Amino acid sequence: MIVFAPTRDPVEAINSHLRRAGHAVHCTWIPALGDLGDALTQLNPEMLICQPRADGELSAVAAVRTQLAPEVPLIALLEAADEAAIAAALAVGARDAITLARPDRLRAVIEREFRSFRLERALNATLQSARDYRKQLETVLQRSNDAIAQVQEGIVVDANNSWVDVFGLGNAAQIVGQPLMDIFAESSHAALKGALVACLQGRWTDHGLKADAQRADGSLLPLEFVLSQGEFDGEPCVRLIVPARKRDERELANELADSVRRDPATGLYYRRPLLEAIGARISTPARGGVRYLAMLRLDKFAALEREIGALASEQLLIEFAAMLREHTNAADVTGRFSGTALLLLLERGNERDVETWAEQFVARVAKHVFHVGTKTLSATCSIGLGVVPHGNPNLDDAINDAIDACRRARHQGGGRVATLDRADTDSRVQAYDQVWVKHIKAALLENRFRLVQQPVASLRGDDPQMFDVLVRMLDHQKKEVLPADFMAAAERNDLLRNIDRWVVGASLSFAAQRRPGCLFVRLAKDSLLDPSFPGWLDGQRKATNADPARVCFQVTEEIAAAYVRPITALAEAVKARGFRFALERFGGGRDPMGLLASMPVDFIKIDGALVQGLAGNIELQQQVRALVDAAAKRRIETIAERVEDANTMAVLWQLGVQFIQGYFVNAPEDVQI
Repeated sequence: MIVFAPTRDPVEAINSHLRRAGHAVHCTWIPALGDLGDALTQLNPEMLICQPRADGELSAVAAVRTQLAPEVPLIALLEAADEAAIAAALAVGARDAITLARPDRLRAVIEREFRSFRLERALNATLQSARDYRKQLETVLQRSNDAIAQVQEGIVVDANNSWVDVFGLGNAAQIVGQPLMDIFAESSHAALKGALVACLQGRWTDHGLKADAQRADGSLLPLEFVLSQGEFDGEPCVRLIVPARKRDERELANELADSVRRDPATGLYYRRPLLEAIGARISTPARGGVRYLAMLRLDKFAALEREIGALASEQLLIEFAAMLREHTNAADVTGRFSGTALLLLLERGNERDVETWAEQFVARVAKHVFHVGTKTLSATCSIGLGVVPHGNPNLDDAINDAIDACRRARHQGGGRVATLDRADTDSRVQAYDQVWVKHIKAALLENRFRLVQQPVASLRGDDPQMFDVLVRMLDHQKKEVLPADFMAAAERNDLLRNIDRWVVGASLSFAAQRRPGCLFVRLAKDSLLDPSFPGWLDGQRKATNADPARVCFQVTEEIAAAYVRPITALAEAVKARGFRFALERFGGGRDPMGLLASMPVDFIKIDGALVQGLAGNIELQQQVRALVDAAAKRRIETIAERVEDANTMAVLWQLGVQFIQGYFVNAPEDVQI
């Protein structure tokens, strides 16, 4: 502290007052105005007290302080400090005025200004650090090999050189200030918008997003980037980063080994590596769902080849293969089976997902205009589907089924999908059922069924503690048996009702013990049409003492549409008992809106067949948005089934879906009761 005063007395008084208050103060006395400047610059004081000896001296001291150390608080020490005197001191630059006659106020004012000075100094240091950090960050962004852009309210506000290079631009000025959506294909817009909103709200965590970039030359470039929250010019932004690829020798060796197994023109496996990859995949148990082989061929290819020539027809096949790659996911195994036939292994949630995938691709090919040299032409394709059974799969049988199914589709005129599963059409069914019926009955008697739960995640940020309940059977060696292996036999032999009652009883026990937010329990047609089910349910609820609001029974849209009256009555009955009701696999039927209006439901689960093709399909997005809007009007909550990637999640966010489930969220987990 510097005390500017004509005598030493006020210095000793102030020092005494502050030390008695517990402050280790160090006071420096400056009697002459000419010495004040050197003291301010050399002592680095935290406070300046001035006892003026004449009119105008306080103003002179304030002027020196303002010039050399403007941040140091100035306090006037007066003989008497009434309101007029304090106002006059404030007018010339002092923070306050004090007297030695009121030591309590003297201490309070000095402590206040001292604390204020230190806080201001800390704030200034923080701001300076932030400015330095921002400059360093800008330097790093500009020099980074990663392509980085910063976006505020959908507008690109900054982009580094690597980003400019990726998009084939001359400089950053060509992109800064432009809407982000203008540099991406329309099919990527919904996912981008959803991801930007989620990231800005802090709900996007390390998910890679895929999008097709629209380069300056008009070509499309597939990109995968990460999003993170950032700041630009003091305002929040979203930072988009395309990581630079850093490849080591091992990765290069793997890529080289993989490249020799693929056709360089199409990027698909050659025949032998294709069969080896499919064989290796089906030799391991599936984690759930179904497996199919799909055989794809362009219809009337011989006529097309005569029309455009052999070399041009090969280009047609290359474009056809590129369309197929865009329509598959990373888990699908795809290759060239023969001259014009493509083969791939599909793993999906259920049979309908596979059929919907195939129908969507057939429709996409029919709408596509192929560009071959200077010519444009249209074509159709046929797809044959062969089932790959879970138990002891035979690759040759599945391939033959897919070939025969594809042949059948072509003979029916082409541009269609056909499915063949010889296990459902020959005498093996009876032998198959005889074995499984014994296993199912024994498992029911010996309590060898198990529940697994798949979490339902919220897109609103909270944890709803909701789970979809699935059933597994254990064989005599305690190995897990998937529903796809035994449910068909159970349905053909009237055992589904028995399995349903085991599942419902176990779910109620779990709900009573663990008290989840909601358990979704699916019911088969036999249980839904069973008039004794509500009464049996009353007994189970009393036995377990479960809260009915924690259990939601679900039925497929297909069954609900086929049996509207009895299932509406059942829905009303279970809801009257406090349970909840849902429609699953919803949205792909003949009249989903009519069903929604006529049946009392709490949730709809949007069909996974719609969800899996959602990210790049604008028509599907409009269809799903219509379902979400109709549900919202009726206060029905929406859940998207079988979500398997970040792009789909981002689109669902944009469309207003509230919850999601699928392997992207979490794989099924054992229920511990």
